[in-house]
Parts: sequence; structure tokens; C-alpha cells
Amino acid sequence: MTSAERWPVAIIGTGTIGTDLMMKIAADDGPLTVAAMVGIDADSDGLARARRMGVPTTADGVAGLLVMPDFPEIRLAFDATSAAGHRANWTALRNSGIRMLDLTPASIGPFCVPVVNLDGHLDAPNLNMVTCGGQATVPIVAAVGKAGIVSYAEIVSSISARTAGPGTRANIDEFVETTAAALRVVGGALRGKAVMILNPADPPVVMRNTVYCLVDGDPDRHAIEEAIHEMAGRVAAYVPGYRLKQDVQFEAFGSDQPLYLPETGKFIGTRVTVMLEITGAGHYLPPYAGNLDIMTSAAKATAERIATHAARRAGAAT
Repeated sequence: MTSAERWPVAIIGTGTIGTDLMMKIAADDGPLTVAAMVGIDADSDGLARARRMGVPTTADGVAGLLVMPDFPEIRLAFDATSAAGHRANWTALRNSGIRMLDLTPASIGPFCVPVVNLDGHLDAPNLNMVTCGGQATVPIVAAVGKAGIVSYAEIVSSISARTAGPGTRANIDEFVETTAAALRVVGGALRGKAVMILNPADPPVVMRNTVYCLVDGDPDRHAIEEAIHEMAGRVAAYVPGYRLKQDVQFEAFGSDQPLYLPETGKFIGTRVTVMLEITGAGHYLPPYAGNLDIMTSAAKATAERIATHAARRAGAAT
């Protein structure tokens, strides 16, 4: 796309997620351009930064967005508010023709983890970007699933408490439920569980995720390792700080020493353990905020793919 063809987007929510996303888009020469920054606090740092960057702003929420002069030109809106906020925002915008990328755990639209399932949702009017934990771990579960049946997947996501703003803290229950659902719906696990830890360590530590997959039988371990490394490379293409913390671990459980699961009983097969670390790019918060970075980077990559897809389809129609 040329600069004249760039997609105007709006960002709803002026907290850490919305502000970091605005700064990422502004620093890039890709297909997106921020046409509106939407908040409800006129004194927020996000709106102040937007004004300094020359981005049109409103402190009147979505009602203010709807009456902005350039609103008819906006093609897509990112919602970086809260689960409850997104439900209200979607009600206000769903008939406007604007596409929405939901960065809250509201789960109204289909789950989207770009490296796993975006191709099937390029025309969806509302996409849910799951959670930071989901964006980090669902690709790994999907990779393991290429080599065998993942009967159970459990992830533990640890983030610095300093990166958890009011919206994150208010949505912890939704975070857990949405992430667990995405492990099944997108990752392909038959059952899923998510655990979130707000780490109070000082100095703050980077985001870390541990992924446990129980795979039926005796799968090809080499194939699993290759699939995991290939998937990690694909995620790192848009989240450069994403990496495996150590080698993939395997543990076999036979009929003589099965693994006992409280809800389902004995498991015979292989446990695959993957440990991840995510360092942020430091656009808004310091590099320890990998959870912020993976969420905004995934949303930006998704919107860029949608914009490119729409441009190609429009070109083919002319």
C-alpha cells in the first residue's frame, strides 16, 4: 500500500495497551495509520501522547468517535478497554461497517491467534485477540497437536504486577476462562486450563509462560520439537522478544506408572513441557512488559493482514 492507501484505524482505550499500540503503528510504515485515539479521561497520558503526535482525539468515548469529522473514513477499530467496555462499544459500532479487533477477553467474535487461524477469519466483522497468555501459548499447543492428540493442555502465565492496569485486574476471571477456551478452540486441545500469576517481584521480571501438553501414546518427539521451533519462529517474526527459555522437555507415562488427573483419572502417554520468555520492545512500558508487547503486536499484525487482504480483494474486483 502507498501512504495514500493506508487504512485509517481508531484505538479505543488510552491505557497501556491502547497507548503502546498507537506508538507501534505510528513508528511503522505499514498499511495502518491511527486516525483517532478514543478515551474517557481527558487528562490520560494516552490522549496527551496522541495529541503531541498529531493524532485526532476524543475524551467522550465511542459517542465522541461517532461524531468525529473523519469517522466515515475509519476502516477498523481496536478495542483496548475491558470486557464490559467492549460489549457496550460493539453494540454502538456493529452497524457502522467498521471492523473491530477486540483486545479484551469479551469473547464476542471468533478467537484469533494470527499464526494459527487468522486465514479463516479475514472477513470477520469482530475478532477477539484472546489474551496475552493465549497469544503466547496457543501457538505452542497447536504446534504440539500437529504430531499427536493433545488430550489436555495447561498453561501458567506469569506477568509483572506493574504491567497489570485496572482493566487487566478487573478481567482476571475472564482472562482465565478465555485463555482456557482458546487452548481448545484454536489450539486444538481436548481440554484446557489456564493459570495467571501477577508477579510482584522488584525489579520487575519479564513475562514467562509454561505450557504443559499431555499427548496420547508415544508421539514423534523430533517432529514435536521441530513444530514448536518453527511456530516460535513465526511468532517471533512479529514479536521479536518471543523465545523458548530452554529445550523442550518430554516425560513418558506408561501403564505401570500412569499420571493421575483429578477430573479424568489415569493418563498414559507423553507430557510435553515448553517454557517461554517474552521481552517487550519498550515502546511504552519497559522491556519487562512482554505481555503488553505480544498483545499489541498480535493485534497490529492481524490488522495489517486484514488491510492487505481487503486491498487485494478490492484490486481483484476492479
